[in-house]
Amino acid sequence: MPIVVDIDVMLARRKMSVGDLAERVGITPANLAVLKNGRAKAVRFATLAALCEALDCQPGDLLRWEPEDVAADAAEIGAGVH
Repeated sequence: MPIVVDIDVMLARRKMSVGDLAERVGITPANLAVLKNGRAKAVRFATLAALCEALDCQPGDLLRWEPEDVAADAAEIGAGVH
């Protein structure tokens, strides 16, 4: 998918755990993991706003677009396929 989720980057910058962020946002750690790992099909604006508030960032810090071929290449490299 060409939309890349960078929640893990912001978590590292803020030195915050997934559990702590989930609690602050009001979602389960499992649902946050689905979003964080790029497996979510959608995200509510209210959830995105809560993530931005908790992480003190902008939506663009959490989501970015990559062309389909770049995203596929990155997925293959991460899976060990060359």
